[in-house]
Amino acid sequence: MSATASLQGVSRESLAAARETLGTLLRSGDTDLGILSDELFVLTSLLDRERGLRRALTDPSRNGDDRAGLAREVLGDRAGGAALDVLVWAVRARWSAPRDLADALELLAVEAQVARAEQAGRLDSVEDELFRTARIVAGSPQLRVALSDLSAPAANRAALIEDLLDGRTTEETRRLVRQAVTSPRGRTFDRTLTEYGEVAADRRSRLVATVTASVPLTEEQRSRLAAVLARTYGHDVHLNIEVDPDVVGGIRVAIGDEVIDGSVVSRLDDARRRLAG
Repeated sequence: MSATASLQGVSRESLAAARETLGTLLRSGDTDLGILSDELFVLTSLLDRERGLRRALTDPSRNGDDRAGLAREVLGDRAGGAALDVLVWAVRARWSAPRDLADALELLAVEAQVARAEQAGRLDSVEDELFRTARIVAGSPQLRVALSDLSAPAANRAALIEDLLDGRTTEETRRLVRQAVTSPRGRTFDRTLTEYGEVAADRRSRLVATVTASVPLTEEQRSRLAAVLARTYGHDVHLNIEVDPDVVGGIRVAIGDEVIDGSVVSRLDDARRRLAG
């Protein structure tokens, strides 16, 4: 389940309104989106650590002005004007659970970073790079263990992923991957990058499909598949392609929790089940 989907009821409504506030900053053109994202990530980590503060900033028995005043007093020196404005608006809103505030700030931080990529014409690259980085790590047990070892200093884990990327990705991807490594918030590395990728896809209201094929798809095949899926789901669809020789022809497409399996292996398995009665 994505971080957005995990927010329910009043928290989901508050997140939607907070995104409107963020959107105003994005449209102004006066905000450094990289700095805004970094500072929102800092606030997220701080609220994760400070349970008492998180509860105080979401306490429904206090009015919004009191919560906003507390946020400015305690966190005013931790963030610049834009990030503090987002935080203050967020704490004025209502949240179903204290942790939802931190979850929302993380999502807004990711959105600011992908908006930066969009403005620079790099959003497609960021989506692809997040997916490829997650798959590289998933395919290396030694690297996966090293990056998930929370007993190791965060700086060491960050240096390891920096060495892996080493100029091969956009600045936005590098920042997001570094955040996923240093502050996983109880998730696996690939799950964190998947959620970040969903925010990037949502930036232009399109779905993400993970396509597994026995051989790489041509550009024509990718375009044709994307068009078919777009007509089926009523949204543009971004394709993340995985090559798995075990598929033995055909393709398998996963969009969210839905799997469309047209592989030869799947058809053979179906045939065996029917023969077995």
